[in-house]
Amino acid sequence: RRRLRSASSCGSRAVAAMASCRAAAPFPCAAPLLLLPLLLAVAKAGLSGYFGTKSPYEEVNPHLVSDPLSLGPAVAGSRLPASCTPLQLRALLRHGTRYPTAGQIRRLGELHARLLRRPTAAAAACPAAAALAAWQMWYEESLDGQLAPQGRRDMEHLARRLAARFPALFAARRRLVLASSSKHRCLQSGAAFRRGLGPSLGFGRDEVEVEVNDSLMRFFDHCAKFVALVEENDAALCQVSAFREGPEMRKVLEKVASALCLPVEELNADLVQVAFLTCSYELAIKNVTSPWCSLFSEEDAKVLEYLNDLKQYWKRGYGYDINSRSSCILFQDIFQHLDKAVEESKSSKPISSPLIVQVGHAETLQPLLALMGFFKDDEPLKANNYVRQTHRKFRSGRIVPYAANLVFVLYHCDQVKTSENEYQVQMLLNEKLMSFHHSNETISTYADLKDYYKDILENCHFKEECELPKVNITAVDEL
Repeated sequence: RRRLRSASSCGSRAVAAMASCRAAAPFPCAAPLLLLPLLLAVAKAGLSGYFGTKSPYEEVNPHLVSDPLSLGPAVAGSRLPASCTPLQLRALLRHGTRYPTAGQIRRLGELHARLLRRPTAAAAACPAAAALAAWQMWYEESLDGQLAPQGRRDMEHLARRLAARFPALFAARRRLVLASSSKHRCLQSGAAFRRGLGPSLGFGRDEVEVEVNDSLMRFFDHCAKFVALVEENDAALCQVSAFREGPEMRKVLEKVASALCLPVEELNADLVQVAFLTCSYELAIKNVTSPWCSLFSEEDAKVLEYLNDLKQYWKRGYGYDINSRSSCILFQDIFQHLDKAVEESKSSKPISSPLIVQVGHAETLQPLLALMGFFKDDEPLKANNYVRQTHRKFRSGRIVPYAANLVFVLYHCDQVKTSENEYQVQMLLNEKLMSFHHSNETISTYADLKDYYKDILENCHFKEECELPKVNITAVDEL
């Protein structure tokens, strides 16, 4: 049977998994212009580049801070021949900036309550704690991961920029297929994207026009092997647990406890992470430089980013084979629509789906990019190689920030030497052209691209990949 292959096995049983963690670490397992000065303030503290999946989109495209509709600097050698015309655009989007989840809000409330219980007389000795005690806890659990106003702007502006990049595809009366995950923040992001296009496509404002498609946008929920062996299996994230208890995090924990004049025993990695992410949320949602940011140095931020990246790596990236293989259903759907557009073009028929826009999650995009082999480091991310991974490719904040987008564009090119060159493809991640692995070029013939990914297109079958073994076996045994 197919076993759950990993970048580094955590052992076949829970005890073995935990032992491997102990070996990895000495601790046991357990408004744009207004935004500019605030981004600069957090950047000055050295924090803004390390918020991981909670990073604002402007972090990967800083030119948007001063002009949210800017297409950025022109890239030399990225222009297509004048004889190439776009036939189809397939855009996979992560939702825009969101509020914290209910769990994060609960933990933040718990930490804030501890600071409020401190004696008033201690304020002079602990200015950071006093400032945070005075901070107003305005988050309510009912906000639970909903799209924030900035998230709506993220999507509206992205829609306008994509329309400016590909005016022929976004012209009036072109058909737009708009789909989304069932999560409210994704549905709202889809509606905001449509609003950003204005009345030119003849779409109204009603959210029901966004089709729900969880089988593609939340494929991971439908993959039994992933759910059982990774999502619900603590042993699968033993590297994350080891780093949480390791020396780098211990140092951050002690520093934050000292700044707050709290016993270190009253803090844990969860609470410190929540404090750090509140710094990012306050900036993204309220356009304020939060007093929570004052608890962290740039070195602290790097450690906390690595903790977040470890989780993404082992749960959504290269850590286990099933993480990426579960996304082949989405990958194949992309190529099925590209195939159809090519066939329609060859038959001189109108392209039935020139624009396909789908809104999902970081968890939608990250496995797909891993399936395609992007951002893969020579050495797996582990609890005990933090320093060696300083210059790693796998940095989730640079790959899937809020409003992240992966765009496939199919072109028909006239005046070409061979029929294979007639159909060509470009890929953009966060509005930047990506180099294809097989050519190291930013444009590929469609035939070459299909040939490079032939094995995934022909041999990755979602039902078989995601089926749990028939025999009675525990998740840790399978690991």
